[in-house]
Amino acid sequence: MMKCDYLVIGAGITGMTVARILAEEGKMVLVLDRRNHIGGNCHDEYDEHGILVHKYGPHIFHTNYKQVWDFLCRFTEWRHYQHKVSAYVESMLLPIPINIDTINRLYNLSVTPETMASYLESVSVKLDAVKNSRDSVIARLGVDIYEKFFKNYTLKQWGISAEDIHPSVCERIPIRLNRDSRYFSDQFQGIPLHGYRKMFERMAAYRNIRLLLQIDSRDVLGEVKYKGLVYTGPIDEYFNCCHGKLGYRSLRFDFKNYRRESFQESPVVNFPNDYEYTRTTEYKKITGQEAGSTTVSYEYPCNEGDPYYPMPTADNQQLYAKYAEDAKKEGNVVFAGRLGSYRYLNMDVACFEGMRIARELLG
Repeated sequence: MMKCDYLVIGAGITGMTVARILAEEGKMVLVLDRRNHIGGNCHDEYDEHGILVHKYGPHIFHTNYKQVWDFLCRFTEWRHYQHKVSAYVESMLLPIPINIDTINRLYNLSVTPETMASYLESVSVKLDAVKNSRDSVIARLGVDIYEKFFKNYTLKQWGISAEDIHPSVCERIPIRLNRDSRYFSDQFQGIPLHGYRKMFERMAAYRNIRLLLQIDSRDVLGEVKYKGLVYTGPIDEYFNCCHGKLGYRSLRFDFKNYRRESFQESPVVNFPNDYEYTRTTEYKKITGQEAGSTTVSYEYPCNEGDPYYPMPTADNQQLYAKYAEDAKKEGNVVFAGRLGSYRYLNMDVACFEGMRIARELLG
């Protein structure tokens, strides 16, 4: 029988944030994860060619939460990095998010910062209500932009039409009324200087934290005595899918190494309409690593595999509501993280949630 003050299921950013804060307050914390590494989907590693890659796709840290930035700065130095993304549309690489240069190059116009808002107003569709992700795009950018940049990309990414997806999904994508081509505009942005893995290993390196990997919590829960449980795994799995399985979208990555210095113009290129993959990522352009070759990942959304994204449909939200009601009855269990709360969370929000949960547990 193992004993601890708090048992944390999942060694991702939420779980490790909770664990570190509780441990520093004198609590004994046991962290379990079924994978063979720490860091959840943020994990990075060197491939066989010596290139540092993000195993689960590109993770760019960005936040306006100074307390989150200050907390993580305790465990890593940063490579200050401004993320850039292009979309391959009509044989052109165009800036994403949509900005003035996107519009001018696509339509051969001369829109300016002074006229961008009025231009978008002229092409947008007036709707009485925004009911889905298609509505959210055409209400801001018009039908043609939706058709060229969003329609097929959304279908590839989620496997269903934007008309069947909650409007919040496409509302997360910003619009720029200037020439700012940065994907994020947060005050604090960067990549851990020595990688995410090193950052998380430093978070775990504390005398009150015991970390066990390649352990399925379902196999050992009965062998651990704890005062409180923080669960960051899939909430439906915790309840043995008694109401049915929640829908998740997964990803498959095809990593290829090229014997050249550079492969593509931008760190990430989206392919809304061409090819089966949704995007390609060249990791050297993110990490700043210098090497004679470069590794690129090709990203294929799919239904089978690790759960990455909660499916943003009405049916899944109704099903999750049943599990949320069950969760309220669990007493000393906190459900957290993207999978535990069935929400899409950026890394900074996941960390912020971990900080909040730890403070609440400490009273």
